[in-house]
Amino acid sequence: MVTEETILQVRTKYESLAPLLDERTRRRWAATEANAIGWGGISAVAQATGLARNTIQAGIKELEQHPRALIESDEEPPRVRQPGGGRKPLTETDPRLLRDVQKLLDSSTRGDPQSPLKWTSKSCRSLAEELNRRGHPISHQTVVELLYQMDYSLQSNRKTKEGTHHPDRDAQFKYINKQVRAFQKRGQPVVSVDAKKRELIGDFKQNGRTWRPTGNPTKVRVHDFEDKQLGHAIPYGVYDLTYNEGWVSIGIDHNTAEFAAETIRHWWYEMGRELYPWADELLVTADAGGSNGSRVRLWKVALQRLANELGLRIKVCHFPPGTSKWNKIEHRMFCHLTQNWSGTPLVSRAVIVSLIGNTTTDTGLRVKAKLDLNTYPKGIKVTDEEFAAVNIEKDKFHGEWNYTISPTL
Repeated sequence: MVTEETILQVRTKYESLAPLLDERTRRRWAATEANAIGWGGISAVAQATGLARNTIQAGIKELEQHPRALIESDEEPPRVRQPGGGRKPLTETDPRLLRDVQKLLDSSTRGDPQSPLKWTSKSCRSLAEELNRRGHPISHQTVVELLYQMDYSLQSNRKTKEGTHHPDRDAQFKYINKQVRAFQKRGQPVVSVDAKKRELIGDFKQNGRTWRPTGNPTKVRVHDFEDKQLGHAIPYGVYDLTYNEGWVSIGIDHNTAEFAAETIRHWWYEMGRELYPWADELLVTADAGGSNGSRVRLWKVALQRLANELGLRIKVCHFPPGTSKWNKIEHRMFCHLTQNWSGTPLVSRAVIVSLIGNTTTDTGLRVKAKLDLNTYPKGIKVTDEEFAAVNIEKDKFHGEWNYTISPTL
């Protein structure tokens, strides 16, 4: 990644050397700097020096053609124009050009208008066509150069806006952290739970890249229509915040509250009880929505059955609405699962289990995975009588988010 420090260093060197360079040596020096930087080098040198990108690209081509051979030959060296020679930039011959480009971009500029780096969703070809209609003869390649000079770049969307913040959002974060520390101090298990998005099983495209022989990419289907025979997979995870270990159940039916509770049950019997043989309570941190949402009655009923079976008091703390990215499982486990199968089609259930189960990190993350072949029908209604039987105690602070479900006698 090119940093501002790199650009500043190139600019400093260029300002010192510029009076000593003619046209040819200037572009070759710029090409050398761009090559040394690597990816993004042409843009960085262009920004630091004000040279056109195609000038730097021309210098790179000259370097690739072994300029040393030209120097050692008896042929006359290429002519170098006098300073100030050559065609004038369009910004000088057409003083209204930049103003009209800016007008066209104003309607499509996104983000903070005071940001030093702005970006546009208009294509360069459409901008060139509109500028030609306004009396500015210009090609789309020249538009690209102008945009770089104006500190524009192509950028993708970034998820940063979380919507309206709950007034007690930060207080809930502090409350969850306090509960986590208290449970860990007592040696009691603390887990973060969530479901990943449903994945299609088959030779479907997966984002990312993987090393393959040149010119031999993995061939996948053009359309992402679910294969009726192979179906889909729903990974639901349980992440142990203390031991940096996780369990993932791969469901093949629906992501329901019963599926979520069953995954916690599998984690306990496969991993949890061995690590916490003395435990008498369990803290679960979860999102406010989805199958484990704070308003889902079936979630609480399923947890009651689980508490009765395991003999544990189950305390639940939900993250405020719209803050799921702060759930630990997202950036401590799920991100590594996605990276591990990056660019790899999930052609079978066995492949998914193997990819998840072989996920490791330098920090010691260990993950186990298993298929859950059970069916979990949607639309189950919890009656008032069933819900009243849940032995639930709400915390004084936001009891709708923080509560404990104890085993019934």
